Amino acid sequence: MLLTTVKHVLSVSLYEGIIFLSYFKEKKKEIEYKKEMGSFVVRKCKTLDELITEYVALYGKENWALSTYEGNVSLINNYILPIIGDTKLSEINTRFIERYYQSLLKRRAVINPLNKTSRNEFVSSSTVRDINKLLRNCFEQAVKWELMEKNPCTHATVPKHKSQKRDIWTADTLMYALSVCEDERLKLAINLSFSCSLRLGELLGLTWDCVDISPEAIEENRAYVFINKESQRIRKESLNALDGKDVLLVFPTNHKKNSTVRILKTPKTESSVRKIFLPKSVANMLVDWKAEQDEMKEILGDEYMDYNLVMASTFGLPLGDGAIRGPLKKLIEDYNLPPVVFHSFRHSSVTYKLKLNGGDIKAVQGDSGHAQVNMVTDVYSHILDDDRRKNAELFEEAFYEKKNLDPQMHVQQENNNATVADEVDPELLAKVLANPEMRALLNSLAKTMK
Repeated sequence: MLLTTVKHVLSVSLYEGIIFLSYFKEKKKEIEYKKEMGSFVVRKCKTLDELITEYVALYGKENWALSTYEGNVSLINNYILPIIGDTKLSEINTRFIERYYQSLLKRRAVINPLNKTSRNEFVSSSTVRDINKLLRNCFEQAVKWELMEKNPCTHATVPKHKSQKRDIWTADTLMYALSVCEDERLKLAINLSFSCSLRLGELLGLTWDCVDISPEAIEENRAYVFINKESQRIRKESLNALDGKDVLLVFPTNHKKNSTVRILKTPKTESSVRKIFLPKSVANMLVDWKAEQDEMKEILGDEYMDYNLVMASTFGLPLGDGAIRGPLKKLIEDYNLPPVVFHSFRHSSVTYKLKLNGGDIKAVQGDSGHAQVNMVTDVYSHILDDDRRKNAELFEEAFYEKKNLDPQMHVQQENNNATVADEVDPELLAKVLANPEMRALLNSLAKTMK
């Protein structure tokens, strides 16, 4: 009797399992079909709050990188939902959006909870443009979901934004700052950022397994750093919302009440993953730095928390941005240096690489990790002002002072009379001579040798 009952229960359970599995498969097919046809069913949204919640859940979590998610959620919580979140979708049109943008410019900026600061007193035009991009994409999805007839942001006028040029140090100032800097960690950080065009997050996320500073590599000029991750502090809420997407490692924290954690994550774009060759001097700095770090590991023993980080605390723990920015600010104040931020060294790096290689933007892009070539030209176009001024000086000298009325002929004549040593690359020499600054430098050196 018992055996019969068990068989019956098992048969019923098996039958129910088959029915459930069949239902699940059919439901999966239905969802996949609707996704393919672009008609995935979303719940009916009446207000902007409801729409954005649905947009983040169905689109944002699936398509946004962690840093993008952090930024967009911050915009939503600070500047969208508290102001226009209760607005009915039927009431949102282009005029409404434009009035909203104008009102934002008169609104005080929200303090960043991570660093307790704000870049501007009021919401900047740059922030408004970011909000417009977010809302435009959100409303575009609403149109696809048949929740709205048209996108109110498509023809909306967005406040103009004039990007500010980032101040950078001249080579002389940079060299002087490094000569007086007594903070060895800061000195190494500046040299790495300047020579390798590194972002601060990339620098703080660099690990020794991605560094080749072997004696052979240094001697043969092939020492390098490989950038494949970055360090970032994020909210725990964001980490949980994306189920750890893009996260390689979550560093432990001593304070459980902290709302944020520091992580190692994959770079935002594929172009950010790159190999950058090191100047010999910087490679040797890393050799000395590693030797000191290894010595500290031996002294501390098990107390050293080894995450294999190049930039680490005395006990091996990851560094926050303040560990670099703070000493840099002090260095500037102590020696009355022109005020710059750490990211300026990345700009300086691109500046001098473009000058030294005669404007080879593609090669510089490989080092900087910009996604597109035009990002290099757009952001750093102002650095060529010096070269353009030099062109004006050359015109004045050649034509208006009539010292060189046929420059091409003179260059050709000089080239005909010149002999190039076998060990010199003619193409490289031509590129160097094509740079006005390098040509002027060589001329001045030649005069001193006469």
